Amino acid sequence: MNQVKPIIRLILILFVFLTLAFESFAQEKSLMKRSLNASLALGDQQGSLSFLALRNYTVAKSKNFEMGFGARFTSYIGLNQYFVTAPAQLTSGSTSPFILFRDNINGNLDSIIVKSAATHSLNAAINFGYKISKKIQLGFNIDLIGFSFGKTSTANYINGNKGNNTTASPTAFNLLLVSDNDRGSLNSEFYGSYFFNKKWGVKLAAQFLFTEYTSAVKVQTFPQENDRFRNKSLLASIGVTYKF
Repeated sequence: MNQVKPIIRLILILFVFLTLAFESFAQEKSLMKRSLNASLALGDQQGSLSFLALRNYTVAKSKNFEMGFGARFTSYIGLNQYFVTAPAQLTSGSTSPFILFRDNINGNLDSIIVKSAATHSLNAAINFGYKISKKIQLGFNIDLIGFSFGKTSTANYINGNKGNNTTASPTAFNLLLVSDNDRGSLNSEFYGSYFFNKKWGVKLAAQFLFTEYTSAVKVQTFPQENDRFRNKSLLASIGVTYKF
């Protein structure tokens, strides 16, 4: 945790600096746009409802490329979902930024089944968008840092052919790092939007959602003790956008 704190401070400093810089530029050039987004995503016995508030800033002379900052609230529910060993040191044997290109060490992976998962997260988010035309826009957004909460749920720890009953709660702290270095629950989406007019649009997206639970005790003991388990969900999403 001591290694994580400097990273948190750096992210917060960069977030504040970029927000103030873009805010100042937008006020001079009138290039700031606000938007509210609501999305419903569904998958196999799981789904999410999210609300994203953004301030987007045009950052190119063509005025087609934009970058934005904001906040997203995500509620996730799932039935009988598998949550797999989360820490990168266990899943990949490394915590370097390059673990994105490393294979998982299957022998280090255990899991818990959460019978009725329900988590709620509030995170700062960043957005990138590109206007193909006045009506069509493509983009990507991702959560950066925040917190999660939710009820304690019954879970079953699975290790080979053995299982133990336990309880688990949503991991409280969320932080975007790289791949399995991430902590907590984080939402991201690749999206395409179609606008009927200057204010209203519909959005289709592929939502990639990390949801994390912490077990009441460190049920995993090999190759080291662990109580963090993650579910990675790829969900189809539909939503609406309102610009103002």
